[in-house]
Amino acid sequence: MKIRIVGACGSGKSTLAQELSRKYDIAFYELDNLIWDRSAENMRYPEEARDKSLQKILDSDAWIIEGAQHKPWTFPSILEADLILILHPHVLVRDYRIIRRFVLSRVGLQAWNYRQSFGNLCKMIVEWNHQYSVQNVIELTNEHGKDAVIITNIKQAVEKIDERIHLQQKRKKN
Repeated sequence: MKIRIVGACGSGKSTLAQELSRKYDIAFYELDNLIWDRSAENMRYPEEARDKSLQKILDSDAWIIEGAQHKPWTFPSILEADLILILHPHVLVRDYRIIRRFVLSRVGLQAWNYRQSFGNLCKMIVEWNHQYSVQNVIELTNEHGKDAVIITNIKQAVEKIDERIHLQQKRKKN
């Protein structure tokens, strides 16, 4: 199964991808890790390397890809997904998660992919959370002939995945 998880900053995409990966024994990938070279601060991989890495993942039989991004370079992950989940918990839940992650990473209690600044915290809360448009994601998936399912938690994700697995098994029998 190929699953694409999309959602605002703090929605729980990485946690959901990890949980689903464990439950269904499917490798998961974070789009951020295809963009950012973690060996240096604020260093991006060349677009060619990023796109090649994504294509290698897409060529796999099964994957879970998570990321807030829904830019043209990520469209192949939407087109090839068997299921697109839009993770959309309440905005205040996302705010809490963003602030908690910021504090824990700043005091050294939680490792993070990069050193977070106050400016970055503000950007995560305002741009990547409050201004994140679920409607844009839905329109994008529809433009590509795909349907996305809005969920708020892992239980709903598991229900949707199990439904999809059941349908696939039913089709194989017929």
